[in-house]
Amino acid sequence: MGSLLRSEEMCLAQLFLQSGSAYDCISELGELGLVEFRDVSHSIHCLYSLLTLKKLLRYLLRELKKADISLPEGDVNPVAPLPKHVIAIMEQLQRLEVELGEVTRNKEKLQKNLLELTEYTHMLRITRNFVQRSAEVSYEEFPFLEKETMMDYSSMQRLGAKLGFISGLIHRVKIEAFERMLWRVCKGYTILSYAEVEEYLEDPDTGEPTKSVVFLISYWGDQIGQKVKKICDCYHCHLYPYPSSNEERNDVVEGLRTRIQDLHTVLHRTEDYLRQVLIKASESVYTWVVQVKKMKAIYYILNQCSFDVTNKCLIAEVWCPISDLPALRRALEEGSRKSGSTVPSFVNRIPTNDTPPTLIRTNKFTSGFQNIVDAYGVCSYREVNPSPFTFITFPFLFAVMFGDLGHGAIMTLFALWMVLYENNRKLKNTRNEIWNTFFEGRYIILMMGLFSIYTGLIYNDCFSKSLNLFGSGWSVKAMDSIVTSLFWDADLRGNRFLTLDPNVTGVFNGPYPLGIDPVWNLASNRLTFLNSYKMKMSVILGIIHMSFGVILSTFNYLHFRKNYNLYLVFLPELLFLLCLFGYLVFMILYKWLMFSAQESKEAPSILIHFINMFLMQGDAVQPLYPGQNGLQIFLVVIAVLSVPLLLLGKPVYLYWLHNGSRHLGIYRVSGYERVRRDSEEELYLLRTHDMEEGSSHSDLSTSGEHQTEEFNLADELLHQAIHTIEYCLGCISNTASYLRLWALSLAHAQLSEVLWAMVMRVGLRMDTLLGVLFLVPVFGLFAVLTVSILLVMEGLSAFLHALRLHWVEFQNKFYSGVGVKFCPFSFSLMPSNFEHDGLL
Repeated sequence: MGSLLRSEEMCLAQLFLQSGSAYDCISELGELGLVEFRDVSHSIHCLYSLLTLKKLLRYLLRELKKADISLPEGDVNPVAPLPKHVIAIMEQLQRLEVELGEVTRNKEKLQKNLLELTEYTHMLRITRNFVQRSAEVSYEEFPFLEKETMMDYSSMQRLGAKLGFISGLIHRVKIEAFERMLWRVCKGYTILSYAEVEEYLEDPDTGEPTKSVVFLISYWGDQIGQKVKKICDCYHCHLYPYPSSNEERNDVVEGLRTRIQDLHTVLHRTEDYLRQVLIKASESVYTWVVQVKKMKAIYYILNQCSFDVTNKCLIAEVWCPISDLPALRRALEEGSRKSGSTVPSFVNRIPTNDTPPTLIRTNKFTSGFQNIVDAYGVCSYREVNPSPFTFITFPFLFAVMFGDLGHGAIMTLFALWMVLYENNRKLKNTRNEIWNTFFEGRYIILMMGLFSIYTGLIYNDCFSKSLNLFGSGWSVKAMDSIVTSLFWDADLRGNRFLTLDPNVTGVFNGPYPLGIDPVWNLASNRLTFLNSYKMKMSVILGIIHMSFGVILSTFNYLHFRKNYNLYLVFLPELLFLLCLFGYLVFMILYKWLMFSAQESKEAPSILIHFINMFLMQGDAVQPLYPGQNGLQIFLVVIAVLSVPLLLLGKPVYLYWLHNGSRHLGIYRVSGYERVRRDSEEELYLLRTHDMEEGSSHSDLSTSGEHQTEEFNLADELLHQAIHTIEYCLGCISNTASYLRLWALSLAHAQLSEVLWAMVMRVGLRMDTLLGVLFLVPVFGLFAVLTVSILLVMEGLSAFLHALRLHWVEFQNKFYSGVGVKFCPFSFSLMPSNFEHDGLL
């Protein structure tokens, strides 16, 4: 609890790293994750071999992904390689790159040849149906041509024109534009015939399957042929020679078939060899990637160090928890030992006025609650952390709005399943962000489910139905005998609404042992009773929660040696809250305890009394207790007087303290400065150590002494006026904000009741065999709607409202949250998967 209540004590230290052992020392610190480095150097140095390694690994990862080979992510954690070992890794990767490059180029060349032969085969097969060459052109040889076309053939032959053919393939999307271009350029001296290829062919440029069209162009004359070839080049057509006879066509087809078979065999062997090489490389790629990531991180840290030319060593500044200083020294000694350096590296604490980062150590249970607090703002250094109190208050306030025994049990079982299988890699390493959010907050969900079971027992609500665990405290039979003796039996049976009077002996058997009596589930005024109960309960819980937040502010005032805030800030805040709203809680509890069933009808309204308290009209209504009017006037006066004390007390005191006499013997501080007794002792020890090292006294005085800020009374008055207005108005608005506990609890109960009445009751009304069969889909629909609406949507709504109550209504009483999170240099914080490869 001590480490959670406040952040770890931090110190600023200098690391003196010898040039020969700096790499090993940084590597040890990265494995342990102890310190956060500060950038004290503005120069950037880059290692060429590291850039080469990153380039080679990028190429290898692309090839593995292209071959659809799974990338292993084992549990091994290789250490960062030494600089002298980087050359061996780079040579191994370069040989692998050369081998993969040769095999890949051969494969691409074979695939391109296979595509050309396949296209040529399709062209020959499809163009066979277009035209057949013979000794002379006749109508029987060209059945698809019309008579006008045959006349053009004959006229061109008489003129001595030469008939030529061009055949090839073109993309389907280009065929229409290609046809129009041929007609416009060649003036009708060409005949275009085309047909679509049935199967998809791979595009050699993009590698995607595309639809192609086989075309055959008949033209007259060499000039027209040259124009047709240029047009084909512009549209990136794949042209293939057209056989002059059927015998030549058959020979070409037979040769193509043989060559395609040979290419398939060679290509299959090439792919097998390439896959074997990649599979062998994938066994080591995880180790290589992790090593390169660590190397890059180490050199990034080394670039943040400054170089001392005189002592020929690297100097780094780090933030380090005081409790980890021995481990830091051991890490530097281990790094020096591994490197074989004769001169050890050491650490030296230095004084500073900079605010240290915040470190709060968490485990798998506390991390989820700490993330809730950090989402609002990181704790200021050594400020009271709300997280330990959130362990209980957050799931409890959630359960007040989500009080249902059945829904809480389902949520608990779901969270318990995630907790039991939390070490399953498939559950932890997923790409679904929604699931990752649920999994990271499994302990929060478990606590919310358990508290929902508790509040469900208090509300006596399980899927909108009450549980009769201890029997009802109301005796209906006794009331029935009394009513029967007074009225006719016919009137008794015909009356739908009967009132049970708790003032009648034998009707009310005493309070229910736990929660609400189940007989209220049958009452017509059930909603009115629950509204009054939950509304008052929400006000009581809200005032207690806010008062607790005000009390927690005292721990900050005492720790930072600002004792004047106890009398000038804390006391008026607490008096204002308790004299007004704390008195409202007192009246609610007093009315519950002091008015019996006989006096319940004559009990005065608390709301009227609370309004008359501000109007000073206590005599207008019946008092709750003797002397109520005088006590209420006293409380209002105390609350009103606390406002100017809160507004002017702190600025006036600080003004007097800043301009007071020096012979009083007190430290004069500004309103925003921390004064710590233990820091003075630490500063004295550091000065003594530095003077032993030979540093000058003037340097110590400028670096170690507290620098006081110039006090401005107007700024302090403005700041305190804003705080006073926010607090006084916030007490009213925040109290009303806690009524969301009542509103969401009522909404959840009503939604559960509506879902039961409109879905489940439909299946339960039928008592025949058909009703049993009909009950199965009805229960399935009921389960789906319960999970989707009541558990997911209502649960998320209650979660967000509980989050707001903690962020705004609770934490603003004592928590500033303007700190900076401690981010240590640790290899474990680097991304471990290949998709989020930030270091590569």
